[in-house]
Amino acid sequence: MPKQPKKKALKTTKGIPPAPAQSGEKQQYRFNAILASLQQTGSVQVENLSSELGVSVVTIRRDLDMLEQQGMLSRTHGGAVSIDPLFYEPFKRDRSFLAQVQHLSDEKRRIGRAAAALIHPGETIAITPGTTTAEVVRGLPLNCNITVVTNTANIAMELSKRKDVKVFVTGGHLHGDWFSLVGPTAIRSLENILIQTIFVGADGFDAKWGVSCDSTDEAELNGAMVRKARRRIAVADHTKLGIVAQWRICEPKEINTLVTDSGATEAMIEPFRKAGIQVIRA
Repeated sequence: MPKQPKKKALKTTKGIPPAPAQSGEKQQYRFNAILASLQQTGSVQVENLSSELGVSVVTIRRDLDMLEQQGMLSRTHGGAVSIDPLFYEPFKRDRSFLAQVQHLSDEKRRIGRAAAALIHPGETIAITPGTTTAEVVRGLPLNCNITVVTNTANIAMELSKRKDVKVFVTGGHLHGDWFSLVGPTAIRSLENILIQTIFVGADGFDAKWGVSCDSTDEAELNGAMVRKARRRIAVADHTKLGIVAQWRICEPKEINTLVTDSGATEAMIEPFRKAGIQVIRA
């Protein structure tokens, strides 16, 4: 009998999972692999993806087009890039605002991806304002079928094209530079919502004082959201650890998990572990 030609093994790269055995899962696998690469590097190339995933460039182009239609990426010549954050036009020219967005952007992206991996399909989650919590939203997997509760207008805008995500925006009046909605109306809107998991951003997280921020209005609303949630996850880069801001959002004992970046030393995270908080370094 003539020898059967050997099948080529699929090439793999760091961060891309093994290919699925069932053909019906292959497109979903490629989608997840493409988004994983985007979250790591910010851009992908058709030729590279074709080689890494073992499919034709035509298939990759079609995948990228479909992901763009779902609002997951932005197509470029020869590839795709992550979608730029949606900001009101004047903020794009505000240097201090852009500096906050760009500060430790790689670390925040890793934190967001690690935090998003903790979400269970079908959950109702809450997202507070901030550059790090925004990265949690960008790390959401496809077809997660979750509900997102947020008091942040730009997060709602970023999720507006996601067919697998329901978005509930609190009421309230618009506050400050981060498009957040605050006030009694916003707090009352949470009364009849069950939140399984909340992701809390902060200006500081101290193992004794707790999670804190510089706005009394945001502290009050974010604290209300924390108390409504069954699981509380703080997302903060290493420069926020040990910092005490003016207004406390919640006490340390109210936080279950802290997701930070690899810049956090053992000495920095040990107080949180002693307080009974699980620490994840991304």
